[in-house]
Amino acid sequence: INAEYMGVQVHVLKCVRPIELSDCVLGQYVKAADGSGEAYLDDPTVPKGSRTATFASLVLWIDNDRWQGVPFIMKAGKATNERKAEVRIQFKSELLPFKEEARRDELVLRVQPQEAIYLKLMTKLPGLTPLGQLTQTELDLSYRTRYQNLHLPDAYEGLIFDVLGGHQGNFVRTDELLAAWTIFTPLLHAIEGDPKLVPIPYPYGSRGPPEADELARRVGFRYESGYTWAASPLL
Repeated sequence: INAEYMGVQVHVLKCVRPIELSDCVLGQYVKAADGSGEAYLDDPTVPKGSRTATFASLVLWIDNDRWQGVPFIMKAGKATNERKAEVRIQFKSELLPFKEEARRDELVLRVQPQEAIYLKLMTKLPGLTPLGQLTQTELDLSYRTRYQNLHLPDAYEGLIFDVLGGHQGNFVRTDELLAAWTIFTPLLHAIEGDPKLVPIPYPYGSRGPPEADELARRVGFRYESGYTWAASPLL
C-alpha cells in the first residue's frame, strides 16, 4: 500500500460525522437465564457497580459524495454467542421480480476464524421449478479449503513477516491514528461524563443487547435468521 492510498484512508476518516449517543448502544454481560456463565460484575477484579461496557454497537456516517447516507455499523463484545471478526456488506433489497420473497444479498469478508470470502445470494431453484421458488446459497472462497497445501499465517505472524520485509501497508500511519482518535475521543468523554448512562445488561452467550439489533434495523440493516454459513469441507 503506497503513501497516496494511505492518504486517502486519512481523508475518509476526516469525513466521518461526530458520533451521537443516539447512534450508540452499550452493554454489559450478566449470567444467562439458566445460570450459566459468569456476570462481568462477579469478577473479583472488577470494582463493584462498574459501568464499564463489555459490548458496544455504533453507527458511523461518512459525509462525502461516495458514502453519503450509507451507515457503517461497528460492533464488538465479550461473552457473546460467537467469536469472529468479519466485514459484512449488505446490499439493498431487490425490487423486482421477487420483492419481499428475496432476502438481501451479502458479501462477507471473514478474517477469523476460518478465513473466507463468500457472497450470500438468492437464486431460483434449478430445474423445472416455478419462478418464485427461491433458495439462499453462496459463492464461497474458504482459504483453508482452496489452499490446503499452503501455510496460512496467523495475524501477528503475518505482521512480523511484514516488519522483517520492511512493508508498512498493514500498519497505521500516525496521522491516520490521530484521525481515528479524533472520531472516538469525544464519544468516550461523553460516556464517561454521564453518570446516568449505564450499560444495558445482556445474557452471557447471547447476541448482545436487543437494542443493538434495533439500532441496526433503524439505519436500514436487515438481520435475517434461518441461514448459517458453513465452511466448505475439505475435498
